[in-house]
Amino acid sequence: MSYWNNFVFFCCLSILIFSCEEPYTPSTLESEQEYVVEGYVEAGEDSNPVFVLITKSIPFISKIDPGKFSELFVKGAKVSVNDGDKTIQLTEVCLSQIPEPLKAEVYQILGFNPDSINLDLCIYADIFNQIKRESGRKYDLEIRIGDKLLTSSTTIPQPVSLKNFKWTETPGIPNDTLARLLVTIEDPKDVANYYRYFTAEGDENLIPPFGSVRDDALFNGQTFEFPLQKAERRGGDFTPETFGFFKRGKMARVKWSSMDKEHYDFWNTRDFNANSGGPFASYIRINFNIKGGIGIWGGYASETYNLTVPPR
Repeated sequence: MSYWNNFVFFCCLSILIFSCEEPYTPSTLESEQEYVVEGYVEAGEDSNPVFVLITKSIPFISKIDPGKFSELFVKGAKVSVNDGDKTIQLTEVCLSQIPEPLKAEVYQILGFNPDSINLDLCIYADIFNQIKRESGRKYDLEIRIGDKLLTSSTTIPQPVSLKNFKWTETPGIPNDTLARLLVTIEDPKDVANYYRYFTAEGDENLIPPFGSVRDDALFNGQTFEFPLQKAERRGGDFTPETFGFFKRGKMARVKWSSMDKEHYDFWNTRDFNANSGGPFASYIRINFNIKGGIGIWGGYASETYNLTVPPR
């Protein structure tokens, strides 16, 4: 059978197989609504305070209006964190209670765009900075919502720094306005390490790239140089010629964070789902570490680097 006949046969067989399949639709029962947790404990200079955000899940197929969206944020929960020495009750803070000049900072910590969201959400935070945030510590989270109990644990690993920031020409046709960033990491030997990073340009908020996490499976124990892409905001205009590059003459920030494996697994599976698409994309269940609910309670050991992108 010729190559062309093989190709036609394969296409016909594929159409027959997929036409017989029933589409997969996730369960949408309201009775299965769960609590969703997003919380972090971070060590390092310029690190964010400990905070926890609690929402309720929604059916997979549903319509959300602004009024309903506000109802998804959980208020009145009892949230506490044990840092190995003591247990600290987090304070519930709602945006309506925060002075206007500080709201922008809160939005930045939460990763929200203040221009696209207008609601009185509440978070739970260590506003008095009572929790010790140090590498090598384990942090136990406990959340009580009525008679519902949610728990989780995470750790802050030892930080691994970036070194030798190097600005180079972009690949392909030279570009006078853009530069590529190369960084070097000295990965520790005989231990698995997991990383996540964020970037910002000018006075923009730090955001993660589309694939924000890395492990050291390919360079464990080595001194390794690699390009660090500038993160692009989801939903923005995609331009292949500028994607991942920094603008010359601008200020740039890079936040590099170490994390434990459970935290890495959450973002790795989440990024895969967010970045895959098309009718034949694989479905991957997102790994989470919240008992009694879903979501992530994660530790970071972070370092932030302020850089100047040199003009050509």
